[in-house]
Amino acid sequence: MSEKPIRVLVAKPGLDGHDRGAKIIARALRDAGMEVIYSGLRQSPEQIVNAALQEDVHCIGLSILSGAHNVILPRITGLLREKKLDDVLVVAGGIIPDQDIPKLKAGGISEIFLPGTSTQTIIKYIKENCGAASD
Repeated sequence: MSEKPIRVLVAKPGLDGHDRGAKIIARALRDAGMEVIYSGLRQSPEQIVNAALQEDVHCIGLSILSGAHNVILPRITGLLREKKLDDVLVVAGGIIPDQDIPKLKAGGISEIFLPGTSTQTIIKYIKENCGAASD
């Protein structure tokens, strides 16, 4: 019996054009056996949620460095609720001040990984908190 691989959408919302970290995470997730879809730069919340729906992902990994996290991330979680994608795990990483993290988590972001977090920590978190393996 084979396990269904975890499908992860790695996305860069907003206007920042720095995606080196997102690509490193995407590669690490792929090397850990996950199916990874990278959406590319400058994606709107609507584009990200539509891609998650079309790709039938189990997890969305958002990389944001622009400082717009308090606007963009809640918009994405709100759209996910509207589309009834409540079972999609949403994690984020990037430059996010500590004081903003509790509000983002209360709004539906499962975990936030700050600079310096190891890829193994991110992989472990997704594997432990994503229900895909038991589907």
